[in-house]
Formats: sequence, C-alpha cells, structure tokens
Amino acid sequence: MIKAAIFDFDGLILDTETAWYDAYKEVLKRQFQFNLPLEDFAKCVGSNDTMFLSYLQKEIGSQLNIDSIREEAWKLHSQYVSDAKAREGVTEYLQGAKDQGLTVSLATSSTTEWATTHLTNLNLLSYFDFLVTKDMVDRVKPAPDLFLKALENLGVEAHEAVVFEDSLNGLLAAQKAELPTVIIPNPVTAGLPFENYHLKLNSMADMTLKEVLKTLDG
Repeated sequence: MIKAAIFDFDGLILDTETAWYDAYKEVLKRQFQFNLPLEDFAKCVGSNDTMFLSYLQKEIGSQLNIDSIREEAWKLHSQYVSDAKAREGVTEYLQGAKDQGLTVSLATSSTTEWATTHLTNLNLLSYFDFLVTKDMVDRVKPAPDLFLKALENLGVEAHEAVVFEDSLNGLLAAQKAELPTVIIPNPVTAGLPFENYHLKLNSMADMTLKEVLKTLDG
C-alpha cells in the first residue's frame, strides 16, 4: 500500500528546465554563435550543472567564461519564470495526496532557498511535509541520496512510496533507491530514453492521482 508521495521540483512542478534551455541557448548563440542542441542539454537535466558545464567546456573551449555565461543565463531565466505557473495537474495531485492521507516530500537537486522561494510563489509550499534538497545530502541525482533521505524522513519503505519525476537523472536515482516511479516529462526531457518506470504520462491531467495509486496497488 502506498503511504507517501515524493515529488521532484524543477521541470515537474514548475517547468524551469525549458526556461534554462532557452536562456542558455540565447546566451551561447549571442556570445559564441553556438547552437545548443536540445538533446545534449536534456541529458544534464535533473542533476547539478557540472555535467553541462563540462560539455560546454569541451564544445567551446578556452574562450568559455563560465561565470559570465551563468550570470547572463540567470538574468534571462529569472525573466522567463517570473510569472510562470505550476504545470497542469500539479495542484490537483498535491491536494489529492492529502485527500488520500499520503505524507508528501520534495526531493530536488536544487537548493532549499530555490525550492522554497518558488513553492511559496506558487502557493504550494504548505502541501509538503518534508523538503529534501541538495543542501542536505552529499550527492544529487542520479545518485539516490535525495530519495533515501526522503524515505528516512517519511518513515516508509521504498515500496510504500511513489516518486514523480521528469528527468532521466531523476529516474536513475529513484531506481537506485528501488522506488516505483511515474515519469511526467516536460518539453526538454520528452525525448529522453526512459526505461523501467512504473508509468509514464504526458501530464498530470492525463490521470488522477487516485488512478495512479490504484495501478501501483494493483
């Protein structure tokens, strides 16, 4: 029986990932005439930016100024997400989790400040019993640390929880923690080679949380 739900944040609750892609694509095109391929950016989604920055270093070389690119992309990203709404069905899933008596945790590779700020702006923070962020673990996704910490906080076994994820790195982390996982990609991650998940939806509007839980319990 499912007793808890664990949600990713970036790309799942709020589509910050498409905004990051658009921001970096614009900055790199303007500064280096470099066209950032979506498929290469998507591979880095759900983790920290180490993989992405290594990729840029390899593609662009010594002329790359990481701090400058980060700063410019951050400015654009802030503009893109300033008025963004939660993805379709998110509020209904969070409310549904409460209605079903589930304990709810966040598990994100972002910082506590980032997650708290955006969840507050979206009026969603109160739905979460626990927040697990990169500030609380040694390794972020695709390592399982965030999910293992969430399970510890929730006080449940892996088979008693369900994870909602949008990225391949998130799925890999959940699989290492032996957690049933529902994949709900965003426009950036839709083309990734997801495998061995419990369920995949285009949107949370495709199926109610109650229906998802029924398939898990079945």
